[in-house]
Amino acid sequence: MSVHIAAKPGEIAEIVLLPGDPLRAKFIAETFLEDVVQYNTIRNMFGYTGTYKGTRISVQGTGMGIPSIMIYANELITQYGVKTLIRIGSAGAMNTDVKIRDIVLGQGASTDSSIFKHIFADQVSFSAVSNFELLDKAYHTAKRLGHHNLHVGNILSADRFYDAEMNKGKLADYGVLAVEMEAAGLYALGAQHGVKTLAMVTISDHLITGEETTAQEREQTFTAMMEIALETVVG
Repeated sequence: MSVHIAAKPGEIAEIVLLPGDPLRAKFIAETFLEDVVQYNTIRNMFGYTGTYKGTRISVQGTGMGIPSIMIYANELITQYGVKTLIRIGSAGAMNTDVKIRDIVLGQGASTDSSIFKHIFADQVSFSAVSNFELLDKAYHTAKRLGHHNLHVGNILSADRFYDAEMNKGKLADYGVLAVEMEAAGLYALGAQHGVKTLAMVTISDHLITGEETTAQEREQTFTAMMEIALETVVG
């Protein structure tokens, strides 16, 4: 077991879905997977392994924010040999073309976090990008399944949930589609360790219109995104 994950060697699959909410991890495991075994309850950050259409898959909650997802993703990669990690989360829309419950695939992740300043010591402004093979596969899987409320592009991984100072309008003008809090950290680890990473998010609220979904809806009704992620890794 690692510091934050109680699994024994071999209990976690090489493919892991990463919802921020541990209750969403529980919902996915109970709804989509067969022969499910729970391997983690430390800090109530639930983790499960099961099979989907014969493919072994794990689902691990990560909590909120870049520091939290990087703890879990780092341990999954370095101590459990995970090779494919897909964040399945929620996000706030920053563009009028993106609607509530639309799905966004994060081709890249801008961030106001100091993560890359620390990694590269102000040498370069590193671009956090997803794995193209995984992104391409997810895009075509979504289209095959008939999910047309789909967008691909740049998302913002913000350090603060409540941030009145950030110029969200300017970011939208530059093509940023949505804001969440984790993708850039996941992409950094993917680049560092040479593993496949992707963030796909469902729009839970809209920064322009003020529309929003409930906490229970975010936990249990974003099933289209969950299906796309699962079909992507077994297709």
